[in-house]
Amino acid sequence: MLVLASASPRRQELLRNAGIAFAVQPAHIPEDPLPGEDAKACAERLAREKARAVAQKRPHDTVLGADTVVVIENQILGKPTDATDATRMLRMLSGREHQVITGVCLVVKGQASVASETTSVTMSEISEKEIADYIATGEPMDKAGAYAIQGMASRWIPRIEGDYSNVVGLPVALVWRMLRDNGLA
Repeated sequence: MLVLASASPRRQELLRNAGIAFAVQPAHIPEDPLPGEDAKACAERLAREKARAVAQKRPHDTVLGADTVVVIENQILGKPTDATDATRMLRMLSGREHQVITGVCLVVKGQASVASETTSVTMSEISEKEIADYIATGEPMDKAGAYAIQGMASRWIPRIEGDYSNVVGLPVALVWRMLRDNGLA
């Protein structure tokens, strides 16, 4: 059985839409970057830590861990801590290109495979009023980079280069390849 080490409704919906059966068991680990850690290394490390934490409790299951970060000018943007932090992030992203990186770890029979996907996202300029109105909806508060491409923020995303599902929170094609490479798909 595939176990998703995440309570993220977005990741669950992406797996369901792709026809991948799974169970859920959140890992509950801190999602903070280490000092000096680059975005790709951070996303991959957190995905591995989540998968291993759940795999220890479910050693007979295949476990999928994932973590998504947004990066702009080598600065990692995780989930905002509050409305002020969300405002800061959206101001940084406004009118600029950034990258969304999702680390993925698949633990099969105790062996971990780690990979990541990077997608470039261009965001239009957003006014202060638009930022305030968006934050008031609550949508950005549990999202890396303080926005949801599949939600209201879609109006400010004129271009992406790469995997759309990665920006939503899980690179489904990468996960499918990893499952297939392990004889699980």
